[in-house]
Amino acid sequence: MSTPDELESQFAQWRQYLQKRPELRKSDADELEDHLRGSVDELVGAGLRADEAFLVAVKRMGSLDDLSREFAREHSERLWKQLVLTGEPDGPAASRSRRDLVAMIVCAAGAALSIKVPALFGMDLEHDIAFYGPNIALFVLPWLAGFLAWRRQAPKPLIGALLGLFVLGAVAANVFPLGDKSQTLVLTTIHLPIALWFAVGLSYVSDDPRSPRRRMDFIRFTGEWFVYCVLIGLGGIVLIAFTFGTFKAIGIVPETFVGQWLVPCGAAAAVVVAGWLVEAKQSVVENIAPVLTRLFTPLFALGLLAFLVAVGVNGHGIDIERDALILFDLLLVVVLALLLYSISARDPLGPPTLFDTLQLALVVCALAIDVLVLVEIVGRISEFGTSANKAAALGENVILLANLAWSAWLTLGLVRRRKPFAALESWQTSYLPVYALWAWLVVLVFPPLFSFQ
Repeated sequence: MSTPDELESQFAQWRQYLQKRPELRKSDADELEDHLRGSVDELVGAGLRADEAFLVAVKRMGSLDDLSREFAREHSERLWKQLVLTGEPDGPAASRSRRDLVAMIVCAAGAALSIKVPALFGMDLEHDIAFYGPNIALFVLPWLAGFLAWRRQAPKPLIGALLGLFVLGAVAANVFPLGDKSQTLVLTTIHLPIALWFAVGLSYVSDDPRSPRRRMDFIRFTGEWFVYCVLIGLGGIVLIAFTFGTFKAIGIVPETFVGQWLVPCGAAAAVVVAGWLVEAKQSVVENIAPVLTRLFTPLFALGLLAFLVAVGVNGHGIDIERDALILFDLLLVVVLALLLYSISARDPLGPPTLFDTLQLALVVCALAIDVLVLVEIVGRISEFGTSANKAAALGENVILLANLAWSAWLTLGLVRRRKPFAALESWQTSYLPVYALWAWLVVLVFPPLFSFQ
């Protein structure tokens, strides 16, 4: 028999799901919960156990997705109102929202000012790329991490660890004698933002760092943050166009202001603003990334399959010069991102679908391309010797190969109904630290290992 506490725990969990739906107000949730409790009491009176009655009652009510769609049809204006930046007029939630807003403004202003600090020492974004390249993430990501750590009320030891990671990144970017045209400078410029983004992730999960669920939440946060950054960037382009047009109409060309102040400061501040929007408007646009995933998964699967067929017909080897290596690594990362965001939005108890089969095809095609690239890299290293770029590409492709190979095996088991979805989700969240460790390895070990060349 279920205890009253266990039944109340089930009700609490069900209500948490309701509260994540932007279409449902508190009064809606109260009404639905009253209806659910009445159904449970009726079923218990008919002789069912409390846990059985709860499951049957929830099933009768229908899925939360169906309920949300119904409320969305009735009250579509609510979603627009939730995008307004002001919070509720009264209550603790409004006070917290105002504090978050103030903290965001402080951190966004700090990021915008930080990007201009080097100008005090005569440096310029256009001419000092060798400095700004590896340092760009150090100007903005500490402010985003600080905002998230403040919002999560991160413990002092974790704050100390965050400071240590950012200091370590600053040392790697500025103490190492990286040449202006060296391969290690390019590798640091690419990998340091990745390493520091995982530091941002540490601040995001600071309330429960060991939880796989919180790691998956950070994956969702990353996708939603990217979507907001793109939207803010598109709005920024419109703002710049209007700024040029209106000032030019009165005989002023604001090229210096736009290039030296508006663009860099606006972009730096947008990194923090996007993070705040994700936190403040959770679940309002959280389905954008999964929708894009469902759109592009079959397209990428067809594209990769066509590429593999072309390789077989043409018989031409893959060019693995630096630009091509970056392109193929980005391709594999995109495939991995498509897999991650489909996992984050999938019903963990749902049966296998056609989309799972499409994902399996996508991952298998990516695996085949990864193997082809690895064969070419090993062949070039054997013939011409290693370099920083080739060693980094080799390591990254091996790491991606391991992840994608096991993901393909688990997805195959899911499609064949022999493995649970939880195994695939757990594998991805457990593998995240591997990427962080590799990024730090490239930043800290590769430059001295390859004599800063």
